[in-house]
Amino acid sequence: MKRRKTLLVCIVLFFLAALPAFGQRGNLEVDLGETTDSFAALPKTTSPLVDFNGEAAILKSNPKTGRPAIVGGGEVFLPTDTAGHAREFAVYGGVNFQFGNLTVAVDGQIRKIYTPTAFEDNQYFARDKMELIETPLVLRYKFASQKNWLKNWFAEAKGAPEYHPRFHEASGSLVSLPNPNFDHGYFIQASVGRTFGNWYAKASYETRYFKFIENQNNPNNLYNWKTNAVTGGVGIVF
Repeated sequence: MKRRKTLLVCIVLFFLAALPAFGQRGNLEVDLGETTDSFAALPKTTSPLVDFNGEAAILKSNPKTGRPAIVGGGEVFLPTDTAGHAREFAVYGGVNFQFGNLTVAVDGQIRKIYTPTAFEDNQYFARDKMELIETPLVLRYKFASQKNWLKNWFAEAKGAPEYHPRFHEASGSLVSLPNPNFDHGYFIQASVGRTFGNWYAKASYETRYFKFIENQNNPNNLYNWKTNAVTGGVGIVF
């Protein structure tokens, strides 16, 4: 708990420090919702969650020269039931290209996932933590027509394939599972929202999937994981 609070404070301080220093825009957002996770053929479990995220523009875009914006951001994803659901922490940097009301962003992201303990045959098995390099593509569109009822609304789509994760051995006295052999994975997120001056409201749906080869390193497919999250929240734009 202390480590999570420290990471969250560092992210918030980064945004608050970066914005005055560079005189650019950024946002902070808090979302509440529900996550549903399923591992292998085990029963699905559901938990409430809170999601903190934010982004700051380190360098503004220049429409005249076509220079993209340089941005940095982070996310803290915390389900209330960490015994059955994964905690996630991410930081990223990327470039945002502006084409009228459409923003196309390409990010480089590091994500750390603390997967929950498995319970199989009346025994607990500790899954190793995963560290991921991700390259999401993000499309954002703002409906800005003065005569359109969609004025002040926006939509966003984000997605990427998952690459082979790095594994870090889980701590504790439980039986530790070996590192599985990666097959494939992906994540997709879709959002819609509306701005209210410097504030905005947003609703999102995200699905993430990991498949590992079934062998002695992935007994009974205990690492195979699918998660769906539905969230809604508010944010502020600086």
